[in-house]
Amino acid sequence: MRYKKRKKSSCYLSDYKQLGIITGVGIGILIVICIMFGSILRKDKQTMADRLKTPLVEKPNITEMFLEPNEYSRPQLPLEKVNGVVVHYTANPGTDAKSNRNYFNNLKDTKATKVSSHFVIGLDGKIIQCVPLDEVAYASNNRNSDTISIECCHPDKSGKFTDETYQSLVALTAWLCGTYNLKSDDLLRHYDITGKQCPLDYVKYPEKWENFKEDVLTYIEENKMN
Repeated sequence: MRYKKRKKSSCYLSDYKQLGIITGVGIGILIVICIMFGSILRKDKQTMADRLKTPLVEKPNITEMFLEPNEYSRPQLPLEKVNGVVVHYTANPGTDAKSNRNYFNNLKDTKATKVSSHFVIGLDGKIIQCVPLDEVAYASNNRNSDTISIECCHPDKSGKFTDETYQSLVALTAWLCGTYNLKSDDLLRHYDITGKQCPLDYVKYPEKWENFKEDVLTYIEENKMN
């Protein structure tokens, strides 16, 4: 006996239609949620970027006395990014900014070592720039490639800066923070990179270093440009 193929009942067809509708609605809801979530993430990212942007402050008085190009103090290697500012002390008590700058420059002749700095701040607060900010200076070891260096003069072996040196250091650092959108965590002592006792006063008294960073933030807030 031959059997006829049975047709699916309308009940089964109705179930399939309902399942398809439910699946479609579910997918639609999921798409809407993804769009909304992506929008929230983009908004949060933009808000975070705005919040992290460091205000610009006026550039302090800087005297440019660039070193002559040479492999010992101004190799003219490109500084492609700036992720921090490193503070140093000269370890030459009583010397001024110009004499330290000249020491760096004379290395082309003496070839005694490889060392330099982007800036040197004198006992009187005068700021001398030795190396352009788009070039590497030999100051901070393995962080030469992504930091700007500041050498500070000091009157005696304690390494303590004069008030004039300190005020210029705060102003210069604040300007660099605004220029490169750096935060207080991006401010470093040479000690933080290599363990060297430099700058000595800020290594012996860490609270002074923390006070310095606070003073930089205060300076930025009080002198930010519109």
